[in-house]
Amino acid sequence: MLTFHQGADGFSVLVDRDRIVAAGRKLAPPDGARVRAWPGELRPGALWTGALPDAPSARERVYAALRAGATGVVLDADADRQDPELRAAATRVGMGSAAGRLAAGERADFAVFDDFDDACIATVVAGRIVHRRR
Repeated sequence: MLTFHQGADGFSVLVDRDRIVAAGRKLAPPDGARVRAWPGELRPGALWTGALPDAPSARERVYAALRAGATGVVLDADADRQDPELRAAATRVGMGSAAGRLAAGERADFAVFDDFDDACIATVVAGRIVHRRR
């Protein structure tokens, strides 16, 4: 299913399953596409490097990175690299090991940031909304 994500600044991406089909400022949603109008700016997903935030479980540590707008993670801290639960949690949600790019043909990994306080509103990994601030 096609999903059209539009930021408050007019930049939009059209996503088909896990790929960006089109990206730019003068896009219009095609007929039948689901439309998501976000109250912030769409940005490429960030790559988290270093130790993940402390939390009670591996799943919550990964989710903390998603809440910050990360769509990829490099487990380079010794403790993280040796934690199979942490690696499994990142893989389960679909986090890759590279930063996202907002361009046609790229995997749909991006985040939406609030214009007011620059906080992450939503994170999309492989075309799926995996974090949404309420």
